[in-house]
Amino acid sequence: MTTLDRKLLRDLRLMWSQALTIALVVASGVGGFITSFSAFDSLSWSRDVYYAESRFADVFATLKSAPLALVPQLAAIEGAAHLQTALAHVVPLGIAGVTDPLAGQLIGLDLLAPQALNVVVVKSGRMVAAHTSGALEALVSEAFAEAHQLKAGDEVTALINGTRERLRLVGIGLSPEYVFAGLGGSPDQRGFGVFWVDRRALATAYNMEGAFNQVSVRLSPGASEDAVIAQLDRLLAPFGGISAHGRDQQMSDVILSSEIKQQQVLGTVLPSIFLAVAAFLLNVVLGRQIATQREQVAALKALGYGNTAIGWHYLKLVLVIVLLGLALGVALGAVLGNGFVGLYAKSFRFPTLHYRMAPELIVVSAAVAIGAAVLATLSAIRATVLLAPAEAMHPPAPGIYRPMLLERWGLKNWFSPPLRMVLRTMERHRLRTLFTTLGVAMAMSTVITGAFMRDAVVVLMDTQFSQVLRGDVSINLVEATPARALQAAAHLPHVTAVEGARNVAVRLVNANAHHRGAIQGKAEMPELFRIVNMEKQALAAPRHGLLLTDRLADKLKVQPGDLLRVELQEGRREVVYLPVTGTVHELLGMNAYMERRALNALLHEGDMVNQLMVSVERDHEPAFLERLKDLPRVGVAISKRVMARNINDVTARNILMFSVVLTVFATIIAVGVVYNNARIALAERAWELASLRVLGFTRTEVSAILLGELGIEIVLALPVGMVLGYLMALGIVTMIRSDEFSFPFAIQPATYAFAVVCVLVAGGVSAWIVRRRIDQLDLVSVLKTRE
Repeated sequence: MTTLDRKLLRDLRLMWSQALTIALVVASGVGGFITSFSAFDSLSWSRDVYYAESRFADVFATLKSAPLALVPQLAAIEGAAHLQTALAHVVPLGIAGVTDPLAGQLIGLDLLAPQALNVVVVKSGRMVAAHTSGALEALVSEAFAEAHQLKAGDEVTALINGTRERLRLVGIGLSPEYVFAGLGGSPDQRGFGVFWVDRRALATAYNMEGAFNQVSVRLSPGASEDAVIAQLDRLLAPFGGISAHGRDQQMSDVILSSEIKQQQVLGTVLPSIFLAVAAFLLNVVLGRQIATQREQVAALKALGYGNTAIGWHYLKLVLVIVLLGLALGVALGAVLGNGFVGLYAKSFRFPTLHYRMAPELIVVSAAVAIGAAVLATLSAIRATVLLAPAEAMHPPAPGIYRPMLLERWGLKNWFSPPLRMVLRTMERHRLRTLFTTLGVAMAMSTVITGAFMRDAVVVLMDTQFSQVLRGDVSINLVEATPARALQAAAHLPHVTAVEGARNVAVRLVNANAHHRGAIQGKAEMPELFRIVNMEKQALAAPRHGLLLTDRLADKLKVQPGDLLRVELQEGRREVVYLPVTGTVHELLGMNAYMERRALNALLHEGDMVNQLMVSVERDHEPAFLERLKDLPRVGVAISKRVMARNINDVTARNILMFSVVLTVFATIIAVGVVYNNARIALAERAWELASLRVLGFTRTEVSAILLGELGIEIVLALPVGMVLGYLMALGIVTMIRSDEFSFPFAIQPATYAFAVVCVLVAGGVSAWIVRRRIDQLDLVSVLKTRE
């Protein structure tokens, strides 16, 4: 071991606490990067592998009913490599002992032919057998089975075409179409399940022998998706076909891709902050550490060591700290990444969702961390090693002292002598004060970034379940029904109010932009299922045009006053042109609204509804839901209370974990910044602090001079941290915004208060440690001058 290496070990031993805090900040940056990107990579890799192995389709279409004789024409579409038809229906479900409303997607499996696309995998149990008599055998989706503790041999009931049938479970099934299985994209997977049954039995129940109502297509390499969709629409239009679409509108893939995008954003933004703080700390700590070793550098030069050897010695000091942080960060990232993947496994169901950490993640982490550290410290190393030995032997030239700005303004007597000493030091070291303040502010902004998501979820839940949904139960009817169904529903026991809606599938087109969705026909000023903007203002459904959500208007590139081509997918399937009357900023979905009777007129039908929103007397909702199970025209009933509860159970768990992780990281940053600055300030000013003790200052007064500077910097950092947290949260909300979902931007005062408390606690702990060091100063050894 060389002399310089022994010196390196001695320096590390003396500054072990500072080196450890810096390494922890580096570990936070590397750990955050690996956590997010390994989770992102695991999800992306599992998705790509599963889609390939299960031959997941590229294009999807639904229709009312078409004969199997149409299949050869569909298969002949140019660009369609493989095609598969299916039979599917959404039905109400019942489970013994469960009063919550449940819905199930029944999908018929052709047991006589191999699955060409969207292959269903049996994860446990066995495949369904051909139905003969008795209960209908079924595979059930994993999330639904786990939520209700269902296993092979259990039975559920389903209202199939007006008749209550028994489904006997024989296993757990997985399908690429339902990696995320929630009704309409809702995260409530407890109230919705997927069941795969014998297709012939399902066809018989719905009088659809020799027919289908779903089509999936796998494209040929290089084929045009738009061209295939256009041909599918043309062939399926006579059979009630609803506009075909690609994977970008397949609900399960939309939710999965949105989550992957969020991980990618978070894995880029937050670790960048941590690594920036680590680079700042290394620059400050090493620069000031080297400055205290001027005589040692001079002695080394006098003994014949060159600039390169001395520079490499200090670079090795940096590398040891960074490599320690890198090792801790990789280990931390693996643990947290595995935990995040475990959370995803509860929402996204793959045959195998394994955590994987790609080697390139470690390489990138090491390159970024080491690069940032080296660049941050090169200037400090260079400034010291280039000093001539004779110059380095002398103490640094004293600074130029003059009255501080406040004193020149005549405010000298406003401050006590110790406070003036603190303020003078801060003014004379402006850059150090600025960087310390920014470091603490970044820590605070990280806490806000993690905690604001809880606020956003509260706003989302309040908006959707208190402002928009004022009714208690949403009822989707099997088909459009005359509006006298409203009077019939109003006479059901415990019903206090009823409101009807007419939802119609459409294709909206403006030049080259188009969207497949629905027009929601509502009462002109709905009361139970309202149209509400983010300012909580209720809007009216227009009679002579469409009210669009702002994201839909952006996608279609239209503004209020523009004409929009509307291709109706029901009735006569006419094409009409409607003006855009306005836009509304909503959180969920891309919606188009119109007054219900005006929509009825467009369809050339009478006063019709296919959805009811019902208010029910308090404590009588379970009885009302039980009554609905006996009504054949009821397709699916959704309880607002149950859905809100189930969504809260999922989001609360995920948000809590994310918030805790970010809070811990932020605390590490705050401690790293405050503690390192305090320790180095103590090393730099030990002589003058000891002198003050000799002159009669108490330990408390001496500590106040040193820690007062840090206290002022923390106080200055608080408003800056609030602004940075606000901007970071706003940036994240903007970057993770998708077509189907706009995360609300909301930061409550309690979140700012929580961030302030976290920073103050971190600063208090650091101050307490440094105060102990001050109390232990050896006055005799400290007062020995360097001359």
